[in-house]
Amino acid sequence: MRLSTRIGIAVGVTVPLLVLASGWLLLRLVDRDLHSAEDDHLQARAAAVAPDARALLRASANGRPKAADTRERQLYTAALDVGVRVVGPDGTFSGGPQPDASVPLPARRNTPVTVRDGATSWRALSVPVRTGRGPGTLWVFSPNAADQAQLRLVRRRVAWTTLLAVPLSGLLAWGIATGASGPLRRLGRRTAGLDPRISSARLHHERTGVTEVDELAATLQKALARYDEQAARTAEALDTARSFSAAASHELRTPLMSMGTNLDILAAHPDLPEPDRAEVLADLRGEHARLLNLLVMLRELGRGDLVEAEAFRTVDLAETADAAVAEARRRVPDARITLDAAPGLTVHGWEPGLRLLLDNLVANALAHGRDGTGRAGAAVAVRRAGDQVVVTVDDRGPGVPPEARARIFERFERGPGSTGTGLGLTLVAQQAALHRGTVTVAGGPGETGSRFEVRLPSTGGTLPAHRDWLITTAGTNRSQSFPKEPS
Repeated sequence: MRLSTRIGIAVGVTVPLLVLASGWLLLRLVDRDLHSAEDDHLQARAAAVAPDARALLRASANGRPKAADTRERQLYTAALDVGVRVVGPDGTFSGGPQPDASVPLPARRNTPVTVRDGATSWRALSVPVRTGRGPGTLWVFSPNAADQAQLRLVRRRVAWTTLLAVPLSGLLAWGIATGASGPLRRLGRRTAGLDPRISSARLHHERTGVTEVDELAATLQKALARYDEQAARTAEALDTARSFSAAASHELRTPLMSMGTNLDILAAHPDLPEPDRAEVLADLRGEHARLLNLLVMLRELGRGDLVEAEAFRTVDLAETADAAVAEARRRVPDARITLDAAPGLTVHGWEPGLRLLLDNLVANALAHGRDGTGRAGAAVAVRRAGDQVVVTVDDRGPGVPPEARARIFERFERGPGSTGTGLGLTLVAQQAALHRGTVTVAGGPGETGSRFEVRLPSTGGTLPAHRDWLITTAGTNRSQSFPKEPS
């Protein structure tokens, strides 16, 4: 059922009910006003004829019939349009319109009451009349026929108005609702053909001035935009899964082949000398560790590509750096690692990603930053610079050649003699990009070693539109889309 039809029916039912309720209230008010006017008239007539009623009772008590007849005629003349009944010790005198004598009258009261004589009703007022022979009562009567006629007239008009209100109000409401729902019907026709699965066409809405329609159109546009966003993210997730498979198969092939060769050697030479056997086993353990580390790194790259803005919150970077340094000291007990960080240095970010960034920077410094004595060392610092929080990690190693600084953040880029996965610094660059920051590498203090510097904004921002750190084919040296500053 259309909305306009529903509104027409609802109004067609509601308006007659309102008319009936208003008519009932009107009848009550008219009835009260008519009774009030009639009662005022009765009280005025009672006050006018009361002296004649007392004179009539006195003449009757004194035994003067002629005087009594005269007083009775004067009483009826003064009564005008009301009926009177005088009840005294010596008899009852009545004249004019009034109930039958057999109709019982209520007890004497000071206010008018209603007396019914069959189908006829009367308003009656009693007034005490005192004489020398005893008390008497003057009754004044007025028929309710005129009042009832007016009430019946009002009742009929209310009934006719109700009957007319049913179709007229329904049709009028239906017409108004049909015109008012026009923008909604047009919006429905425009959206009926939209199918985001097979078409890129989207809703273009011009404001109609009807708040509900404009709000509904905005909601539909937002829903379609969210669908497009989720569809894009789903496509990226599928690309990420495919790329993960391709990268894993490419990068795992070499260590797996090496492990297979070593296993063949062990199987073919069961009597291999102990030094040679120990060397083969060490190679196997190294390749196994590299495989595990590579899988972990690829998984973390995938997590970073798929993270959503809802996962971001306020993170104390000083506390995160302290946890990363403590973990590094546990893994490499003989390393010299220092931390200089003031408390309360917060950023809006993804805490697991920031921890990953610091872990990899410290691990890189320990792996490539050994001094002349062979001892690993790293100096970590966290400070504020304007509206940014700056993280620096210094090492005392040979440093990064200037010509290699532009590509060390690329996937699977490893330096000479490196046993790593080539993904650690890629994870650092990915997390810097996710947090709208930058990462640079330069010479260390005193031109000794290297300094990695990450700058992150203190306040939150939107995530990058494209996160494609894992979405590349294995072996491709495509430049990743992250902010890097030349060093």
